[in-house]
Amino acid sequence: MTRAMDRARRGPRRRLRTVVALAVGLVLAAPVAASASPYPYPFRDPHLPLNARIADLVSRLTLPEKVSLLHQYEPAIPRLGVPSFKTGTEALHGVAWSTDINNNGAVVTANGTVFPQAVGLASTWDPALIKQVGNAVGQEARGFNAENPAVWGLNLWAPVTNLLRDPRWGRNEEGYSEDPYLTSQIATAYGSGIEGDNPTYLQAAPTLKHYLAYNNEVNRDTSDSIVPPAILHDYDQQAFEPALAANAATGVMASYNLVNGRPNTVDPDLATTERSWSSKALMNVTDAGAPNNLTGSEAYYPTQAQADAAAIKAGIDSFTTDDTNSSITITAVEQALQQGLLTEADVDKADSDILAIRFRLGDFDPPGANPYANITPAVINSPAHQQLERQAADEQLVLLRNANNALPLNAASTKKVAVVGPLENTLYTDWYSGSLPYQVTPLQGITQRLGSGGSVAASEGADRIALQDIATGQYLTASTASAGAPLVESGSTAGAAQSLDVFDWGSGIVTLRTVANNKYLTLGGTHDLVNSEAQPNGWFVQQQFKLDAQPDGSVVLEYAGNDASQSWFGPNKYAVAGSDGTVTIGAATIAAATHFRKNVLTSGVDSAVAAAKGADAAVVVVGSMPFINGREADDRSSTALPDAQEALIKAVQAANPHTIVVLENSYPDTINWEQANVPAILHTTHAGAETGHALADVLFGDYDPSGRLTQTWYASDAGLPSITDYDIAKTGLTYQYYQGKPLYPFGYGLSYTSFAYSNLRLSSPQVNAKGQVRATVDVTNTGSRAGTDVVQLYTHELASRSSTQPDEQLRAFGRVTLNPHQTKPVTLTLNAADLKFWDVTQNRYVVESGAYQIKIGPDADDTALTAPLSVHGEVIPPRDLTKVTEAQNFDDYSGITLTDYTKAAGTSVASTAPGNWISFADTCIPAAVHGLTAEVSNPGTSDVHVAVRLDNPNSGPTIGTLDIPGTGGHYNYATVSTALAGLPGTGTHTVYLVFDGVASVHTFNFTR
Repeated sequence: MTRAMDRARRGPRRRLRTVVALAVGLVLAAPVAASASPYPYPFRDPHLPLNARIADLVSRLTLPEKVSLLHQYEPAIPRLGVPSFKTGTEALHGVAWSTDINNNGAVVTANGTVFPQAVGLASTWDPALIKQVGNAVGQEARGFNAENPAVWGLNLWAPVTNLLRDPRWGRNEEGYSEDPYLTSQIATAYGSGIEGDNPTYLQAAPTLKHYLAYNNEVNRDTSDSIVPPAILHDYDQQAFEPALAANAATGVMASYNLVNGRPNTVDPDLATTERSWSSKALMNVTDAGAPNNLTGSEAYYPTQAQADAAAIKAGIDSFTTDDTNSSITITAVEQALQQGLLTEADVDKADSDILAIRFRLGDFDPPGANPYANITPAVINSPAHQQLERQAADEQLVLLRNANNALPLNAASTKKVAVVGPLENTLYTDWYSGSLPYQVTPLQGITQRLGSGGSVAASEGADRIALQDIATGQYLTASTASAGAPLVESGSTAGAAQSLDVFDWGSGIVTLRTVANNKYLTLGGTHDLVNSEAQPNGWFVQQQFKLDAQPDGSVVLEYAGNDASQSWFGPNKYAVAGSDGTVTIGAATIAAATHFRKNVLTSGVDSAVAAAKGADAAVVVVGSMPFINGREADDRSSTALPDAQEALIKAVQAANPHTIVVLENSYPDTINWEQANVPAILHTTHAGAETGHALADVLFGDYDPSGRLTQTWYASDAGLPSITDYDIAKTGLTYQYYQGKPLYPFGYGLSYTSFAYSNLRLSSPQVNAKGQVRATVDVTNTGSRAGTDVVQLYTHELASRSSTQPDEQLRAFGRVTLNPHQTKPVTLTLNAADLKFWDVTQNRYVVESGAYQIKIGPDADDTALTAPLSVHGEVIPPRDLTKVTEAQNFDDYSGITLTDYTKAAGTSVASTAPGNWISFADTCIPAAVHGLTAEVSNPGTSDVHVAVRLDNPNSGPTIGTLDIPGTGGHYNYATVSTALAGLPGTGTHTVYLVFDGVASVHTFNFTR
């Protein structure tokens, strides 16, 4: 922490102490003054300062009452008229779901406006629109709260500001972008819209998820994100800081994972760095069940009392754990108080943070004071919100390819359209969606747009099959009841009751929809097969199966729901028919399973081809099922389209050269064949009830596509690094560092017209560290249609002290709408302060003096217009290693990892094998230096040696060697020293610390 940060942190505390003293004075005021007040207590008086009201209320609480407020479900305190309160209503792209405390925490799904998925909202590159969307979500949260406050709390867990570093992340749909600036702009807009514009009251209270460096699902509760300081400060934190600095969020949710050896639930940033970004009190919450991970899967603390105490001291205010049962948290905190691990002042601080948000929500104010309290359920899915949802669905569409102006379709000449594919007549929701109050599917939207003068041929392109038991000749048979029933073997012919539609989602996973009642097959409570689900759903998605082909031509039906991977599920995963005809997942081996003959009754490809032949255009709608193709708890194993979907596209393209692919999913896909062969490709996220209308708007040219990609689409996933490697500078991930040719670059998107950029000029060719420069470029619509472009400004520093400076970085953007042949100047502002980066030599942010390029273009790979900019900031001096230096502040490394110095704070460098090294470039070694001292640990029993080398880790001269004896444990540190010899007399050098075994270094310095 810098001194400036420390002063900034102390300042508010001093002011708080002053206000608390004032509050106490008010509480103890003369009886005459108290009797004249219309309010029973000072905390009820809306005219008093917020901190005074908080202090008064906290002073009136008993210690048990104080502790009770620390759990997600805060009970009412009737004696003071304090109502109950619950943190956490999901609202990622509309109010989604919440829990009912009066019904044992039962999940209740909202039936309000569902906006496009978060990554789709960001694809608009339109913060003004996203603020409107956030405001609509905040309004609907108030509407639901008015309807049932026991279910619908006003603390909303949104937006997700984790960066989309790796396109295989299962939760890609929840984030905004791989870029921190774009992410922060969209998050700030969404959060400020949720909060509303009242200077006193919050419409609702948004919480940013999930702090910090969280972008993988594999073992996410024990996964350790190793992030060097520069990447942590310049990349991961920069997605969170701007929204909090703009007071567009009221706190953060700590993520499950560890960062550099320490669980985020006890990250000390939550009490320091994160709170320094905001001018208002913040309420930080844990992710669900995360406090128990500290003593469970992470085994970081031996008792829950120690774990909860550490979380509170680290800056957690509210515990989301054990569902509605707050007694476990209460007991742990009470034990921590009794054991001296916490003080009552620590609890007071957490309570004050929570109450600050509750006061701002109007929890303790008289009726009529809070204007948002007047919002009624009438706002839920209102016509205005439906219209806004359609606009957002329009704007998020990205045109990826449009060869020979295949689009837009000419409504006058396009009379027959084929709409085919597994998503042609359905809309899917995701884990964080509400229920769709109505649906306009692609088929419906296109049919409506064509009107009575056109015709539509449709096919889902799915095989219809029947499964016949080879041993008995009987068929797997489904119930026609709308609620479904267990399947049985029955009948020797295949009719509707025996027919199954097969939807292939890749990696062998299929879903099976029964023709009997149009419901999907799922796993029943006794491991039977039941046709009861309208779409795949649930935390454990039990509608997933595989049809495993056998050497004899038969298939076995394998259950592939993600609960089958759980240890408690049991060994059985194959379908077997009993002697009475009942079918269960009851066999542990293929040999014991029932073998079926897969009879293809109707070919999906043949059906789609028949629909496409002779059509004026064929629209193939493919993509993902959000509960299957990557989601929370499940990363994607591949970025490729499912083989069956690609085969469908190829067949339809061969049958109708005027084929348009609509890719409806939530992340980048490697669609190389489609890009090379299909005339037109549109990308949409799962965009809500108006998806079909939006597709028709763009397909027929009623809306010019203006969406732009928010992450790099790589041509292949074969070269991607491990999803758990977070050092993007080393791995070359994201547009900032990627050296290859992407399939589609960051910021990419086409229009139905064309744009030309010219005459880039800067308001000044130079700027100081606190100044700003305006870049103006003339943008001309060179086509024959009106259209919207997104002008993007990037910077590139020509030379830098920092080894992790990106090749280029987005700094500003702006949308511009132009009529044909119209030219407009577009001005984008760059604040020099935004050029800051984390200087590892000084352990703080700097704006570096140097030569920069301003680059303007329509995407990260097309920035042909450049202008030089001279920045007068700091000149970073050579390293002075005579000062105590944190080992983590290296310039480069090989093989090492980062780990926690203590459980409370600090980061050390840890070697995991011989030959690991760290380096410190541009180091000046004074003549008087004669030794090196380091704070080290060695958990083993054998000595570990660290060679101090110059300029090369393998062949450079060794000027000293640290001998590190066993210290008795990971957290047991000792101080060791070595004499230095053969030091150079002049110049600067790169100093290497080269390990020959497993050991850690926290700090070191040259000694004179």
